[in-house]
Amino acid sequence: MKKILCTSETHPLTWWLGDNHNNTIWITEYRNKNGYKAAEKVCKNFNPIDVINIVKDSKLKGRGGAGFLTGNKWSLMPQYEKGVNRYLICNADEMEPGTYKDKFLMEHIPHQLIEGLLISSFALQVSRAYIFLRGEYVQAEKILNRAISEAKELGFLGKNIFGSKFTLDIVIHSGAGRYICGEETALINSLEGKRANPRYKPPFPAMVGLWGKPTCVNNVETLSNIPSIILNGVNWYKNLSKSNDTGTKLMGFSGRVKCPGLWELPFGITANELLHNYAQGMKKGLTLKAWLPGGAGTGFLTPEHLNVTMEFSSISNVGSRLGTGLAMAIDNTFSMVSIVLNLEKFFSRESCGLCTPCRDGLPWTVKILKMLEKKRGHENYITLLEELCNQLNTGRTFCAHAPGAVAPIKSAIKYFRSDFEAGLLKNKL
Repeated sequence: MKKILCTSETHPLTWWLGDNHNNTIWITEYRNKNGYKAAEKVCKNFNPIDVINIVKDSKLKGRGGAGFLTGNKWSLMPQYEKGVNRYLICNADEMEPGTYKDKFLMEHIPHQLIEGLLISSFALQVSRAYIFLRGEYVQAEKILNRAISEAKELGFLGKNIFGSKFTLDIVIHSGAGRYICGEETALINSLEGKRANPRYKPPFPAMVGLWGKPTCVNNVETLSNIPSIILNGVNWYKNLSKSNDTGTKLMGFSGRVKCPGLWELPFGITANELLHNYAQGMKKGLTLKAWLPGGAGTGFLTPEHLNVTMEFSSISNVGSRLGTGLAMAIDNTFSMVSIVLNLEKFFSRESCGLCTPCRDGLPWTVKILKMLEKKRGHENYITLLEELCNQLNTGRTFCAHAPGAVAPIKSAIKYFRSDFEAGLLKNKL
């Protein structure tokens, strides 16, 4: 793997770990490396609106997949009203197949997330923040609980933080394991003890969120960026990137590559650099057939797209999405029908069932793909799949689950139609 020089100036998320990525940075080491200095700076010197403006100027985009500007999202919260509760929720329900970047941050640098929550809560004038944690992340829960206790003991959580009037409690809520909880209103319903179905929007959570109160939901990686932006400034943060998307991003490659993993890299590197310089290319005897740029809910791209830069707009321009930034490599030994079938089984199972197109349409795609995999597909099955993709597209379902689910089908048919045609009964040898 390409040797990476990791410093606080170049790798604000992961430099704390040095060369040892197996350790957890507990509070003594975190403080020795200037941890909680950004929170102290904010509590002693800034007003909430100052912090919101800094984050807006930084152009930090949400790292959960949608890429919405964080400062703008914060600005949607109504003006503070005494006696009205407000909430910040950290979305740590990381269920995207092949994605584990938030798990890495929580298990290795938990205080960075807690400090990010602290600063963000100060900006949003929130006194209680929740971490909605994926239920299977048992180790992350243990580590976060210990880190929160450490922060409380030193007065970084609780009342009068850093001598200010600011108060914050952080509560961990371990989820029951549903992919749909990545959608923020489904997450809020689940946190309230209800079935995890998405809500009608508007009203948006900023106005009517948790318990009917103003609420902001941000991703783990997004919040982990906040301390370094406060400590080092907006211009420094913007200059980390090689593109219009600012800062760095945890990116990676999984699949049958020589060195699967994740790395903190500047926006704007090419997918080719990510695959060959960091993941060391495909294993011996294999060639790259296709790749998903950022999770199962993004569209397939081909080796011809490897020169695209890893940033939100560039990936969108070639017909897919950056998503979580953790790419998945598909090698030449696989039929795309089998790959897509595996993905659609997952998406079908994870549909909340609220709207008919998603509830009935996704299992239908699974049935068709099973027949194609057995080479018993009717001659109109590919056309039928394309029509289903159209019916499950954006604007025709209640939330983004189904449109994300059919993105791999549409792109797989577009680039690898012959794989699907090989599954038709008329072509059976």
